[in-house]
Amino acid sequence: MNPPASQYTLQQKVFLFLLTIVTIGFFWILTPYSGAVFWGIVLAILFIPLHRRLLRATGQKHNVAALLTLLSIVVMVIIPVALISASLVQQAVGIYDMIKSGHIDFGRYFSQIMNSLPGWLLSLLERFDLTSIASLQAKLTSIASQVSQVAAKYALNFASNTFDFLVSLTVMLYLLFFLLRDGHSLAGRIKTAVPLSMNYKKRLFSNFTTVIRATVKGNVLVAIAQGALGGLIFWILHVQAPLLWAVVMAFLSLLPAVGAAIVWAPVAVYFLVTGSVWQGVVLIAFGVFVIGLVDNLLRPLLVGKDTKMPDYVVLLSTIGGMALFGLNGFVIGPVIAALFIAAWDLFASAEEFHQE
Repeated sequence: MNPPASQYTLQQKVFLFLLTIVTIGFFWILTPYSGAVFWGIVLAILFIPLHRRLLRATGQKHNVAALLTLLSIVVMVIIPVALISASLVQQAVGIYDMIKSGHIDFGRYFSQIMNSLPGWLLSLLERFDLTSIASLQAKLTSIASQVSQVAAKYALNFASNTFDFLVSLTVMLYLLFFLLRDGHSLAGRIKTAVPLSMNYKKRLFSNFTTVIRATVKGNVLVAIAQGALGGLIFWILHVQAPLLWAVVMAFLSLLPAVGAAIVWAPVAVYFLVTGSVWQGVVLIAFGVFVIGLVDNLLRPLLVGKDTKMPDYVVLLSTIGGMALFGLNGFVIGPVIAALFIAAWDLFASAEEFHQE
């Protein structure tokens, strides 16, 4: 049993202070490659069942099993993501060139929408000073220009960022190999070092791994399904750059309840108000009953069921996590939320905290 803080000796206090400083320093030097470290840990947790099967198949040869698991991850995850990213950059550059040359004119699209609106709706918009086509068109054009400039910046700097990306990828794969090979012993040492009872440690660590697996597998599968379906319907309806929009919808589908509709709904409205009625109706029907059904059926089964968190907690923690940590937040947010719920459940059920 640990002594109270007041009973710590000077030597123990100095050591705890030193322990805190070197721990903060260690995490600080990892900051430049925090994303690589984070995804190395996530992929190790996701693929540890495959590693265990390969370990049995290779006769407990840890190096061979870890290497085979790593090669499987490269084939199943790294290569497909790299190919999609290359195609995405190519389409993004193409869209930017079309905007720059005037083939894509957001101002013209806006004018078409305004000219197609019924009189009563225009009168309603007039009350809110939203009928100044020139003013709104200027704002829309300005926003489109800024977005295109940002897209162009990332596209043109892609080559210069390739070195940093390759270094981060190398760090992640190198770390991943050792996490797969030595992960069990590392996890055991961490559990031993954490100053909590075995009951607490077991529940918290179980929640941590369960939420990571459920969140990544569930959200990624939903994102792939919604992005693929959205890109397919855009391709059928001859919307420009369907792969680009498919990837955008896949990223946005990480947000529960809203997701891909942020992309396909405005396109459907544009179809309807510009006279392409059947395309708009088809897109709305497909978006609601096919793309939306994927979110409503798969996400609760793959994410909410395993994490045992309400849908609104998953939504809020995902949005908050992505706002604070970027793309990594779609995992970090729900993990923090799950640990928050687990810690409070443990506190509520622990007798030592409620003795009079």
